Amino acid sequence: MPDIHVRPFRRSDREQLTDLVNAHVRAVVPGLSVPVNTVLSALEREAGEFITDPWVTDRVSLVAEQRARVVAAAHLLRYGAGEEVGDFYRDAGEIRWLVHWPAASYWPDSALAAEALIAACLAQMRRWGVSRRYADGSLPAPGVYGVPQQWPHIRGLYERAGFADQGRTEVLLLAAVDEIPTPGTAPLETLRLRRTLGVNGTRLAAWLGDEEIGWIEVDTGLAEAGRLVRLGGWADVGNLEVDQAYRRRGVATWLVGQAAEWLRLGRIDRLLGYATPDEKDGLEFLHRVGFRELTRTSRDWIHLADS
Repeated sequence: MPDIHVRPFRRSDREQLTDLVNAHVRAVVPGLSVPVNTVLSALEREAGEFITDPWVTDRVSLVAEQRARVVAAAHLLRYGAGEEVGDFYRDAGEIRWLVHWPAASYWPDSALAAEALIAACLAQMRRWGVSRRYADGSLPAPGVYGVPQQWPHIRGLYERAGFADQGRTEVLLLAAVDEIPTPGTAPLETLRLRRTLGVNGTRLAAWLGDEEIGWIEVDTGLAEAGRLVRLGGWADVGNLEVDQAYRRRGVATWLVGQAAEWLRLGRIDRLLGYATPDEKDGLEFLHRVGFRELTRTSRDWIHLADS
């Protein structure tokens, strides 16, 4: 294999690694980028994954260097085998993410480096002796996880290495907050808004008398602690729910409008949303209030030998 060296990540690789990561991020979400410190921090710990991250017992970061250039990189996790670890992750190994430059006229053989890298990843998991092997594409940026449609080179690499997705797909959407309709008059008499701290961000709830009939949660903390230098104007939808008896009566539209008003006060101008393909009514609703589809991403990749 010509001039390809797979080795552990070194701190001197940080700029090249960040360029690789951001190229993959920007192919999915426009205008999104992460700083070097975010990438380095994610190699040590994923603070946002407060349930699964404590289960990790080993972390290994590898790069494939070809003609003195970092052409591919991967981050691997090993989960513990104790009872405190969830069933899905117990005694498993995961390629948390793998990125590589696709072939170009000036670098036509980059895929060779990627193949060498994923072979090294599988070899590492064999040394760990894990019972299952997973693969994913969860980069340290909102909305970038699984294997998005924009990464056919990663999908092909995983498939050639023996991984297959299990049919779980999610839809990522984006709205310009200024394009979301204003809430207007409440659709039901005596309907009022209540704002509190929610599970996944600020909760704006619709109350009818003493009954909470719907809510939306929006997370505006995507740029906290300097993690994401270009995300000061971004947020994402944590939850959106309306009681069955009050659906198709304008409550959800009113809630999204109220959330947009709140976000505008905070100078938030982009809002990410999530759905699954089988949520047809939900997708139609999100499109109607100003969201547009960015990608569909495939999740739950498992090595066929372990399925």
